[in-house]
Amino acid sequence: MLSLGSGGGKTAKPSFVSYVSPEEIKKKEKEVNEELKPHLLPGELIICEANTVVKYSREDSLQRGFYGKLVCTNFKISFLSAEPLLDDVEQSYRNKLMGENDISLHCVDQIFGVYDEKKKPLLPGAIKNKIPEKLLLYCKDFRVFHFGLRYAKEEDARRLIRGIVHHCLNPTSLKCLFAFSYVGAAGGLKVGPVGIEEEPPTIMFETKTDWKVELDRTGGLLTYRIVSINENYKISTRFPEFFAVPSSVADDDIRKSKGKGIPLWCWSHSSGCALLKMAALPETADDSTSQMDKDWIDRMLQALRETHPLNHTVRTEILSATLPSLQEIQASYNRFKQLFLMDNTAEFWESDIKWLSAVENANWLEVIRQCLKKALDIVECLEHKNTSVVLVEENCSDLCCLIASLVQVIIDPHFRTISGFQSLIQKEWLMGCHCFLDRCNHLRSNDKEAPVFLLFLECVWQLLKQYPPAFEFTETYVTILSDSIYVPIFSTFLFNSPHQKDNNQMLGEDRRMLSRSLKLPTVWEWSVQFENSVQALFYNPLYIGKPKTDKGRRTQRIKDPALNYLEIVHENFLDIPEPQRQMSLPSSPSYHSRPSPKKGFLREETDNLIKTFLGKKISRWTFTAEDPSVNYRLFYENWCSKPIDHHGLLLPLHDGPALKVWGQRYLRWIPEAQILGGGPTTALNKACEIIDEIKTLQTKVSERLLKRQPSSPNTDVFAPFHQSRRLSLTFPFGTLRRQSIKPRIPVSTNLSMSFGSMENLPDDEEELSLL
Repeated sequence: MLSLGSGGGKTAKPSFVSYVSPEEIKKKEKEVNEELKPHLLPGELIICEANTVVKYSREDSLQRGFYGKLVCTNFKISFLSAEPLLDDVEQSYRNKLMGENDISLHCVDQIFGVYDEKKKPLLPGAIKNKIPEKLLLYCKDFRVFHFGLRYAKEEDARRLIRGIVHHCLNPTSLKCLFAFSYVGAAGGLKVGPVGIEEEPPTIMFETKTDWKVELDRTGGLLTYRIVSINENYKISTRFPEFFAVPSSVADDDIRKSKGKGIPLWCWSHSSGCALLKMAALPETADDSTSQMDKDWIDRMLQALRETHPLNHTVRTEILSATLPSLQEIQASYNRFKQLFLMDNTAEFWESDIKWLSAVENANWLEVIRQCLKKALDIVECLEHKNTSVVLVEENCSDLCCLIASLVQVIIDPHFRTISGFQSLIQKEWLMGCHCFLDRCNHLRSNDKEAPVFLLFLECVWQLLKQYPPAFEFTETYVTILSDSIYVPIFSTFLFNSPHQKDNNQMLGEDRRMLSRSLKLPTVWEWSVQFENSVQALFYNPLYIGKPKTDKGRRTQRIKDPALNYLEIVHENFLDIPEPQRQMSLPSSPSYHSRPSPKKGFLREETDNLIKTFLGKKISRWTFTAEDPSVNYRLFYENWCSKPIDHHGLLLPLHDGPALKVWGQRYLRWIPEAQILGGGPTTALNKACEIIDEIKTLQTKVSERLLKRQPSSPNTDVFAPFHQSRRLSLTFPFGTLRRQSIKPRIPVSTNLSMSFGSMENLPDDEEELSLL
C-alpha cells in the first residue's frame, strides 16, 4: 500500500546509492505489467491503458492507495492492482462478468478531473493540454472511484482519459453496444438453470400460448381473447406481436386505430372486473376530429362493459393528470442521487447534519408515495367496488407499466415469487414496449432519460420492507436487478420494443432462424452472472410459501418437516414485530389500534404534535377527513381490522414516516453508514441459523419415526448468510468495508459538533452552550 502523505511537496533526494541498473528496473516493471492482465469476455477488446495508477482508499481519507494498472475496454473500466486489495480477502458476492474494481461503461454517470485540488467535469474534447492529477468516476450504482495519475506516463494518462471520456459520454449507436460483440464472439450462449432449485419458468409472453396460460390462471379466458393481428409487426412497431383485448373488440378496430385507443388486458380479478391500459389517441386542434376520437373511446369503453356478464362499471384513469411527469421524476432522482455520491469522509459527516431536510427537498420519496397512493386507489376499485380500471397514457409505456405492475404485486401473491415477478416484468414492461434504451440512456442522448423502471423497483422495495414474509425474493435480488440495468449484455434492458429487439438481432432474412442461433441472453439467465452460492441470496428465508397440499396435511408437521418449518420459526422463534398497518407514527400506543375517524390515519394528539414542532412541511404527509383523495379510508380500515394474509391483498403504507430510504442500494459503498455486526442482516443471520437447526432436528425426528437410515447432511440453503465472518448493514456488498474515524467538523453556523469518541466531548460550559 502506498502512503501518499501530503502529496504536495517535492520528493526528497535519495540518500543511498543504487547498484541496480536502469535496464533491470525497466525489466522488472515490464514483468509486473505483463502479469496484470484483465479478464476479458468474448468480444471484449482493450482500448487504452496506463500503468502506475493509484486507486485511492476512501476508508483512509484518500491518503493511502494501491498502485496498479487502469484499463479501458469496449465493455468496462478495470483497475488491476499490483498488490492484494483488502476487499478481496473475503467476498460473498461475486459477479462472473465484472469484479469489484470493474465499472461498466454504461454505469459511469459523471467524470471529473482534479486540477490543483479543484474538481472540474471532463467532457469530450476537454483534455488538450494539462492532464488532471486525479480522475474521479461517479457511477450509477453509487460507487465513487478516485484514481491518481501523478505517477503514470503523461502520454498514457492522456490517452486513457480521452478513451474513457469518449466511450462513456459520447453518443453512440445501438449496434455499437457491447452486447452484439459479446454474443457474436461467443457464437451463442449456453446457460444453466434460472435458479439453484427447480423453479417454475419465467413466462416470456412472446407466444400466444404464454398469454393463454396467464389468462387461464387469472380467469379471464372467457371474456378476453388473444389477437395475432400484429404478428410480424404488421400493424404497429410499438406493440408486441401478441396481446389480449376484450372479446367484443374486433380486429378491424385494432387495424384502423393501429393499436391506439384500444384497451389492452393486464390482469383479471376473480369478481370479473379487470385492469387494462390504453394508449391515448393523439390530440388534435380540429373539433370534428376530437369529437370522433371521443366517440371512438366511448365505443371502446362500451365494448369493455359488454364483455363482462355482470355489466361492471368502467373507470378511466388518466395517469398524467395525477402523477409526476417524466421530467419531474428525472429531476427528483437527480437531486436524490447526489446525496449518496460522497468523495470523502468529511463530506459524509457534513451532509449528515442536514440529511433529513436534504432527503425531503429531493422529493424522491414523495414521488414514491404518490405512486403507492395511486396504486392503492386502483386496488380499491378492483377489490372493493368491482370496477374495471383502464389506465390511460400517451404511449402506454411508462406510467402505465409502473402502476399496472405495482397493482398486480399488491393484489396477486403469484407476482411476489421470483418466477412470477420476472414474468410480470416481461408482460408489463417488455411486452408493454417500455423504452429501456431511451429511459436508461444507453446511447447517451440524455433527452428522454427517466428512471421509471427504477421507480417501480423502489415501490416494490417499500412493500418488501413492510411485509417481508410475503415475498419469496430478498432486497438483494431487487438490488442486483437494479444493477443489471447497466450491464449492456442482456436484451431485457437494451431495447425500446420487441420489434427493435427482433429487428436488431436479425443478420439475415430469416429472423426466426437467427433468433435461435444468435440470441442475446436475458437477465433472468442468472447463471451468466452468478454462481449458485450468490443466487441463494435471492431467496427470502422468512418467506411463508403457500402450501401445495390440502389442509389435512398441514397439521402433520413432524411427518413433513419441509412443509412447515418456516411457519414454526416465524410464529414461535422470531421476535419480529408485525408490520405497522394503521399508518400511525411510532408514538402511537398500539400498531393495532384503529385510527381516529376524525383525523384520518393519524391520531389527533400526534397530528397536533406534528403541527406544533415540525411545521407545515410535514402536512403533505398527513390526511384529514376533508381530503377528497382519501375516499378509500373505509376500505383500508376494513382491511386493517383483519389479520394479515401474506397470500392475499397487501395494502402499502404510503404516509411519510412509513417510507424508508433503500439503504442497501444507496448506502452500500459508504463505510460510515454501515453497521458492522448489526442491523437487519444480523437478525436475518440468526433467523437462518434457527431455520437450519429446526430443519436438522425435524429431519432426525422424521427419520426415527419412519425408521429410515440417516441421510447424508445437505448443504444449508441459507449458508451464504451465516458463513460470512463479518456481516454489515449492506451485506453482501459491503462485508469488509472498514469503518472510518468520525472527524471533528467545524460548522459555519458557529456550531461545534463532535462525532468522535467520548474523549472529544465538550468539557467546558461555553462549548456546552454552543451544543
